[in-house]
Amino acid sequence: MNSEQMDNLSTGAHAFTAGGTRLVYHVAGRGPVMIAHSGGPGVEYAYLRSQGLEEHFTMVYLEPAGTGASGPLPSDATYVDTYTAFVHALVEHLGVSRVHLLGHSHGGFVALRFAILHPRRTAGLALYSTSPTTTPEFWEAEEVEAAAYLDRNADIPEIAEIGKALGEWDDVETDEAETAVLRRCLPVYFADFWGRRAEFEPLREAVRSRHLHFGSKNIDYRSDLAQIVAPTVVITGRHDFICGPVWATMLHEGIRGSRLVTLEKSGHFGHIEEPDGFLDALIPLVTGTMTCGPL
Repeated sequence: MNSEQMDNLSTGAHAFTAGGTRLVYHVAGRGPVMIAHSGGPGVEYAYLRSQGLEEHFTMVYLEPAGTGASGPLPSDATYVDTYTAFVHALVEHLGVSRVHLLGHSHGGFVALRFAILHPRRTAGLALYSTSPTTTPEFWEAEEVEAAAYLDRNADIPEIAEIGKALGEWDDVETDEAETAVLRRCLPVYFADFWGRRAEFEPLREAVRSRHLHFGSKNIDYRSDLAQIVAPTVVITGRHDFICGPVWATMLHEGIRGSRLVTLEKSGHFGHIEEPDGFLDALIPLVTGTMTCGPL
């Protein structure tokens, strides 16, 4: 590693410019480089930090454009490809030939797209609580699962307020409103928020999201999954209402040699709900015990 690479991967916060957009990222840990991309889109990166992963990887936590201290998204930004281009710019800036990628939820769409477009730059892939598609059937399934959650928890005093908040997403127009609705809805994303409220309430109070608009949020990469050659682990929570086992199985069956890990006591935030199981799922990427297809 040359001196420039060492500087760009030194512990702490960094910034660089890609295509006129300022991008901020944070480096922590030791080992092979893994870029972590948060979800949303628009949710700030901090919730995805993992001290466990930092013991095995040099974690690079990107603040996606439009969030945190990074600059705003370009006016012509698309739902996935714009973010993917910024990840590629980050890889170039770091000066490393190949990186591991951890993508959560919408960040998983980005990591998946990167692995498809840049197979030779992808050392390993962790697709976490995500999906290969967001066609109308995906959004319809989300609504069905959310309604089922409300029915199962009808005796919870706050459940009516959560149901109201779920219906307000389409009316959001500001960052403040986006964050407020997300915090009100957050219990839906956990397998057992109410039984473990003391553990999860700090995230609910701290999570922040920006309001971002895209012409279309529909993607479908199912036909491209066979192109992925990097060692891949697919992680999902058994009780994830939005990116659960159905979508994880699509990823697993489409990516040759991938490993599927289902966290039985988790929803959308397995790294918080079952941190040990989450960490165990990713360690094979760095130990070299996973295989990949021919390049």
